[in-house]
Amino acid sequence: MEIDDIDTIAVLGAGNMGHGIAEVAALAGYSVNLRDINEEFVQDGYEQIEWSLGKLAENDRITDDDADAALDAITPLVSMEEAVGDVDVIIEAVPEQMSIKQDVYGEVEEYARADTIIASNTSSLSITDLSEVTERESQFCGMHFFNPPVRMQLVEVISGAHTDDSTLDAIEALAEDFGKTPVRVRKDTPGFIVNRILVPLMNETCWLVSEDESTIAEIDATTKYDVGLPMGAFELGDQVGNDVTYHVLEYMNDVLGDAYEPAPLLETVMDEERFGKKTGEGFYDYENGDGVDIPTDAGSDEIKQQLLATMANEVGNLVGQGVAPPEDIDQAVQLGAGYPEGPAKLTDAAGLESLVELLDERYEATGAERYAVSDGLREHADAGGFYDDDDAEEGIEYDAVRVEYPGEMVGQIVLDRPHRMNTVSPQLLEELEHAIETLEDDDDVRSILLTGAGDKAFSAGADVQAMAANADPLEAIQLSRTGQQAFGTLEESDLPVVAGIDGYCLGGGMELATCADMRVATERSTFGQPELDLGLLPGWGGTQRLQKIIGQGRAKEVILTAEQYDTETMAGYGFVNDVVDNDELEDAAFELAADLAAGPPVATRFTKKAMLRGWEDVDAGLEIESQAFGHLISTDDLMEGITAFMGDGDPEFEGK
Repeated sequence: MEIDDIDTIAVLGAGNMGHGIAEVAALAGYSVNLRDINEEFVQDGYEQIEWSLGKLAENDRITDDDADAALDAITPLVSMEEAVGDVDVIIEAVPEQMSIKQDVYGEVEEYARADTIIASNTSSLSITDLSEVTERESQFCGMHFFNPPVRMQLVEVISGAHTDDSTLDAIEALAEDFGKTPVRVRKDTPGFIVNRILVPLMNETCWLVSEDESTIAEIDATTKYDVGLPMGAFELGDQVGNDVTYHVLEYMNDVLGDAYEPAPLLETVMDEERFGKKTGEGFYDYENGDGVDIPTDAGSDEIKQQLLATMANEVGNLVGQGVAPPEDIDQAVQLGAGYPEGPAKLTDAAGLESLVELLDERYEATGAERYAVSDGLREHADAGGFYDDDDAEEGIEYDAVRVEYPGEMVGQIVLDRPHRMNTVSPQLLEELEHAIETLEDDDDVRSILLTGAGDKAFSAGADVQAMAANADPLEAIQLSRTGQQAFGTLEESDLPVVAGIDGYCLGGGMELATCADMRVATERSTFGQPELDLGLLPGWGGTQRLQKIIGQGRAKEVILTAEQYDTETMAGYGFVNDVVDNDELEDAAFELAADLAAGPPVATRFTKKAMLRGWEDVDAGLEIESQAFGHLISTDDLMEGITAFMGDGDPEFEGK
């Protein structure tokens, strides 16, 4: 079955996940049968969907007509025969117990068509084992949504031992049609990708507390403020539900062995039914106490290294066992858990050799299997990292970009293809991402200046000749994703970014400039998104990012008309921050980058992160803002800023 053959979907289970998945499918235009075991359950799920659609419309995320159409597309049912008898895809979202799910599949097989695909929304159970109770193992896979499905972007698409590639292709395409980002899990393993990283990490924090090596406050301060994760480890456990964490870990322990033995602390909270927020108490007390209270200054380098070592070991397991490559692991954990960087990149940056040494020392001292270094980690440590490090050595020679250091803590990336008007090629995308990471790793660099070589173009768009090799749809999809990732690396950089624009700034070049924090342009520059004139659309994030800067109405004008615009007009639209004479760009752009570099690095990083997250989710942005405010109030930089202000001088921030 292919995506064009899918029109109708049955969602089995109307609980939190089930009704959320049904809502996502209906919003994407599919006819949905929502089924549960009794009328009360299914009606409650239907009413939850109605409420959610109303909130989306109220907040202008969708129109009232969209909400009405989505609700009309959902049919609440109790009869299994009516629910699955004539649908193309069945998404099972019943309770996370093997026996319950297997019983459901037995009933499904009585009524489902022979060509119908079954996808299980399991977070950890074996897809292979689940599939083997059906009569369609090749048409069975995992489709793991994250909670809440309406808001979370990631969908893990999991292969069982018997799953056909065509089934995985169809479900990946369906997830994309839902507006989600699918990440393929190539081998059936407990926890898949995201939970395979998060759950052992949670268990290790519990072991550290159980063995009096650390405290909950120290660990949560370390994970939240030193590692930079969205929540403290114990805070996240309470949010997700400690019972959920425990049951996933219990399954891992049963299948994978002693390395996943639950820590005594986790056993205790289970015995005492302290499951987290949903029960009023977990690791924190939400009813009789203050709830989550994480000190900003209690972090520990030793704890940080230990947790990174645990994370690296699990990445090593996933890569070494062929579950997923490092880039897919990073994407999944960033989307599914909100990590600022993926675990492979985080641990690469920490140095795999030192993490292996730490694990070896702890294994020798304790004999605990969880410290035994995975083959995949040891292999990649010997190779220099999870990512190919051949191009990361000192003295690398770039062909499509140049990395320069003009001074004043500014690192400059020059698009260096003037003979092709600095058009963006696949090679340039790869080198650009590496150049950004190189500057971010340099402690002497505090801002990035992005310019184009020559005086004809900042970048005139995509290199059409270089792209011609990607005429195949699947290769073109991958090219789009590669560009989105490379440009996203710039947008999400902790460093402030200035784009200095001279000449043509078109297509992919304008999409790249959109990722900068500020833009300085010469009077002679020309802007535009001409993709629609070619029968395409901006494919490197332009449909999403431009509207954030100039508003949706103006963005639609620029993209849909495919017209070219002068600098004055784009300044009026708010895209260009400063217009300069044609011969003044170099000095003006550098001066702005240097001014930003002189600012407080920690505060700048948190400000960018809060603004970026807040665009997608105001509550998340506000939470980052408040936590950052608490963190910054005790920094040396704040005292430096106050002292300079009182003394009428210029502060010299050190990022401390």
